[in-house]
Amino acid sequence: MEFSQLLESRRSIRKFKPGMKISEDQIRVMIDAAIQAPTWKNSQTGRYYVAMSEDKMNFIRNQSLPSFNAANCENAVAIIITTYETKRSGFERDGNPTNELGDKWGVYDLGLQNENLVLKARETGYDTLIMGIRDVDVLKAEFGIPDSQEIVSIISVGVREDDPEKPKRKAVDDITKFF
Repeated sequence: MEFSQLLESRRSIRKFKPGMKISEDQIRVMIDAAIQAPTWKNSQTGRYYVAMSEDKMNFIRNQSLPSFNAANCENAVAIIITTYETKRSGFERDGNPTNELGDKWGVYDLGLQNENLVLKARETGYDTLIMGIRDVDVLKAEFGIPDSQEIVSIISVGVREDDPEKPKRKAVDDITKFF
């Protein structure tokens, strides 16, 4: 698929086709694409916790997501918890922040990685929904996520049941100033 077609066809999917499967190797391909994203001083602080069993996916849906997001990821083939190691991206070796953004660089880096992941998912025939409303404490306890990591998002992966219309995007001139 051409890159422009990939960008045009990616959607946030809220209705996945039932009965679909995915392999661990296919998830690994998506995470490998994530790893290729640039990060602050090559710090590579992104981490991924992948639920593929029905039990673990149901736990995420029923114990950590609001009901509307739980419904949005019904029939997902995997649910990925994305985190980053804090106090590394945007920090000097002595632990001091390099600039006023500090740990926000970790979120930025993980966003770049997650974009690669969702684009690779689409390229390989899967679709995604990135969710930000979640119960962090419940997820950390269930999946053994250390306190040194910040949970940023939950990404459900599946095969779209229908082809939703692309929402209107702003024009370049609406968001850009040239000097």
